[in-house]
Amino acid sequence: MLQEKEFIKELLNPKTQNQAFKKLLKEYQKPLYNHIRTIVLNHDDTDDVLQNTFVKVFKYLNKFKGESKLFSWMYRIATNEALTFLNIKGKINGISSETLQKKTIDNLKADIYFDGDEIQFKLQRAIASLPKKQQLVFKMKYFEELKYEEISEILGTSVGGLKASYYHAVKKIEAFVTIN
Repeated sequence: MLQEKEFIKELLNPKTQNQAFKKLLKEYQKPLYNHIRTIVLNHDDTDDVLQNTFVKVFKYLNKFKGESKLFSWMYRIATNEALTFLNIKGKINGISSETLQKKTIDNLKADIYFDGDEIQFKLQRAIASLPKKQQLVFKMKYFEELKYEEISEILGTSVGGLKASYYHAVKKIEAFVTIN
């Protein structure tokens, strides 16, 4: 991919915008899908959130100031879209987003796109027992293998705070898996 500033200019230029956006989709569609999927868990919901994410990226690209990497900015949008989606879906169903997440995990075994075994299923249940922030940090670090600095840019949290969240998440997951 081109240098980021040049690429952003291409995205903002009406003459090169469509071609540049195709490159953006090709580069980021899969990692953003994977990121969103770790939050909403359901394939169809992930596709919906991913589509909303790219619509927002396209709509607000002219407001991107370059204070963070384009990758971080898009991940922040995807994270917010996923969390908003869960909150709205929970409200529609008259349940909290936490209860919704637990129900979704219970349905994972029937999801043809979920290829995990019993251990993976238990891990998902353990993750769902964590507070939201610890869930996000754990998923981004463990599943997506993002660096603390990248997670810090995405979530707007200090690296030290993220390390503490990850540490506590791991300890809680270990305890959950041992007990259950």
